[in-house]
Amino acid sequence: MTDYRLVYYSANRLNGTAEQKEADIDTILARSRRNNDSVGVTGALTFSDGYFAQVLEGPQGAVEVTFERIQQDGRHSDVHLLEFVPIADRTFSNWSMAYVGKAVEGSKLAGLGATTGFDPAKISGQQLFERLRDLLLAEQAVA
Repeated sequence: MTDYRLVYYSANRLNGTAEQKEADIDTILARSRRNNDSVGVTGALTFSDGYFAQVLEGPQGAVEVTFERIQQDGRHSDVHLLEFVPIADRTFSNWSMAYVGKAVEGSKLAGLGATTGFDPAKISGQQLFERLRDLLLAEQAVA
């Protein structure tokens, strides 16, 4: 069975204080990990005040259903699919949903703004995938 990688970003509609947003992210992660684990989806998530960015990997149908659920979630708007491709190997196979950008100072979507301004016309799925992968590797080195 071939796995797929889906890369997207969306406008972040979380409201409230920094503490409330962090609690919302914790809730999102707990639910995502539980749901993803049950259907064999893995991946990584990061966010900024303006955007969520995520990579999902797994069986095509499970990834599609997961992405549909995300599109219906009121915490997201303006969802942009950047890439949906078959892959030989998963990059995030050890994480039902890794959360990246928390441990490395200032790294939430760091570097993307400088090169793309997070402009939908300029960012590619490959760039976003590589950034999340690199952030996760950097955080593992810190931990």
